[in-house]
Amino acid sequence: MLAITISKNSLILGLFALSTAAVLALTHEGTKERVAASERAAAQKALLQLFPEHQHDNDLLMDTVPVPEKYRSTLGTGEEDSIHVARNKNVPIGIIVPTTARDGYSGDIRMIVGINMDGTLAGVRVLDHKETPGLGDKIDLKKSDWVLSFNGKSINLPQKQGWKVKKDGGEFDQFTGATITPRAVVHQVHQVLSFFEQEHTQLPLKVSEPNTSTP
Repeated sequence: MLAITISKNSLILGLFALSTAAVLALTHEGTKERVAASERAAAQKALLQLFPEHQHDNDLLMDTVPVPEKYRSTLGTGEEDSIHVARNKNVPIGIIVPTTARDGYSGDIRMIVGINMDGTLAGVRVLDHKETPGLGDKIDLKKSDWVLSFNGKSINLPQKQGWKVKKDGGEFDQFTGATITPRAVVHQVHQVLSFFEQEHTQLPLKVSEPNTSTP
């Protein structure tokens, strides 16, 4: 009788443990899906700040081409990073390049840079940084509109000397008490424009045309 009771209790405990594990697994999987969906929404929102929906008709998040390997070091990207393409009726109207300034005051400054196909900047957004609150964090659009000063600029507007902060003889404002941070961002945006000037005609941006010929 005792053996039967023990066996019954063991079975109950086993079933309870199994059901608990199943619930935890489902909860974990559901959490992962919610996190992934949240990350996708955040990424989509950032991309749409550079190329709003009325300018293109494709999915910016899904329409990508690889970052050329020889530019990964210059752009501060890894194998997992891709260039996003904005299209209208299958025609590329611009690209969004991920890049990282490695020389921020407090470490890496991760950004995306939108470039129209004529080489002008659609915009720049800082995605992640650890710059000093109240000083270097003005690179974030939530803190100041400084980053909007890149809009419309190009590799030759201003000329190369102008692609520096004013303290270094350039055209871009630095922040009071924080020069290193804006200097790093200006330099990195110029690096991205140099990449675009050299490589945009080589990037695989065209969409393959469907074969409509009849046999």
